[in-house]
Amino acid sequence: MARPAHRRHLEAQRAWIVFGGRADHPWQRLLRRGFRHCFAALEDACGWTVLDPLTGRLLAARLDVPPGFDLPGFYRRAGLLPVGPFPLDEPARGAGLRGVPFSCVAVCRAALGPHAPFALTPHGLFRALLRGQENRKKFLTIPLIPT
Repeated sequence: MARPAHRRHLEAQRAWIVFGGRADHPWQRLLRRGFRHCFAALEDACGWTVLDPLTGRLLAARLDVPPGFDLPGFYRRAGLLPVGPFPLDEPARGAGLRGVPFSCVAVCRAALGPHAPFALTPHGLFRALLRGQENRKKFLTIPLIPT
């Protein structure tokens, strides 16, 4: 079965989830300071694409920066908190996003794929992503043969 052409580049993509604390709406002040919004930055061999859910629409922008540009570093210098990189795997069956309201967290989880951790708030997603990174590090550093 033929695959759509855009899927052949998934192996070379990595995602960064970027967290920020700016509150554009009064209700966002109920969220933890520093974690009031998140968006996804996707890196491939040609550059960067940003998926940023704004009020009432989803912004998908291909950035006009050279390949290899340090976008996470740029975001860090701007006072945001990028977490990653997360490799984007081949699409697979997994837990869908059914029943979850459209939010910045839902967009970031959708960008990460079916194995993204469950979260409802940006801070919850941040904690779940860090926990996942720590688990991967522990798994990769455990010796297979006892010494």
